[in-house]
Amino acid sequence: METMLVSACLLGIDCKYSGGNNYSEKLMELIKYKKAIPICPEQLGGLTTPRPPSEIQDGEGGEVLAGKAKVVTASGKDVTDAFIKGAEESLKIAKLYGATTAILKSLSPSCGCGTIYDGSFSNTKKLGNGVTTALLL
Repeated sequence: METMLVSACLLGIDCKYSGGNNYSEKLMELIKYKKAIPICPEQLGGLTTPRPPSEIQDGEGGEVLAGKAKVVTASGKDVTDAFIKGAEESLKIAKLYGATTAILKSLSPSCGCGTIYDGSFSNTKKLGNGVTTALLL
């Protein structure tokens, strides 16, 4: 049976920044015959739920990991360390369970794959990955 990491919010766990979730019935059907390990990198990094929304500024996830970009809240608080810790913990879990696939929440500064918000908190998107996605790739 294939083991995969899945963003916990997509499984209906109330862990997104607003305190809600992004439950996906289609995803539940897709993973019915797989071993799904729920993760919330932001909680794994020590952030609370609910929490202020965060975006990556001056780059994307790979650049956060390289120390060239940062993750900040809308009020300007730097939460980069929590996002890096959450990514590292997610990678540990993937290795522990032998997960070779991940289904992660789009646009998230942690989990986004290919497209994320641009750091201006204006709902503007840009190309890039979240911090956890960048580390898992």
